[in-house]
Amino acid sequence: MRLHYLEAAISSQVQDPHFGRANTKTSRGTKPAIVGGILLALILIGPTAKREALASEGMTPVERAANTSKGELKSPYTDFSKVAEEGHRKYMAAGCNGCHGGGGGGGMAAPLTNQVWIYGKDDDTLFRLITLGTGSLSPGNAFDKLGYRRRGSESVVGPMPPFGDIIKSDDDLWKIIAWIRSVNCELRASGC
Repeated sequence: MRLHYLEAAISSQVQDPHFGRANTKTSRGTKPAIVGGILLALILIGPTAKREALASEGMTPVERAANTSKGELKSPYTDFSKVAEEGHRKYMAAGCNGCHGGGGGGGMAAPLTNQVWIYGKDDDTLFRLITLGTGSLSPGNAFDKLGYRRRGSESVVGPMPPFGDIIKSDDDLWKIIAWIRSVNCELRASGC
């Protein structure tokens, strides 16, 4: 009974056009807890028929992650080079360069250009990593609760903030991921 009520409440939130936008009337400490709770509940409940119907439409990264089972997120851009330049513009606009550098070479965050990708390289992992963030910055520790663990080590080991509310659409995020793949040394013609 309680799960049904929660699912109905979350379903109405997903349909709300203001879902995920900043609320200036809410205190700074409350909004992350509310958004984190809703996100975690969406992820743990899993897809319903209604959410599966929404999945075929454009969504925010948070909605896409919440409505798609772990391991099922796949980039529509198999030839990432075709959208990499547009992805780089979106990467810069979202402020990713503030931590990862304008060319992805790192800074106060891990470089995107080298062989070590701490959590893995598959589409699903990258999409959820960017959307949910990691460690203490992931709302409700959602990324960890989904079972993601570090696979490698870097000299920079801080958590990543969630960008699911900053990046406007799942398509924008896929384009950013396409650009990230284009600068990764293992995928470049010149190698590592």
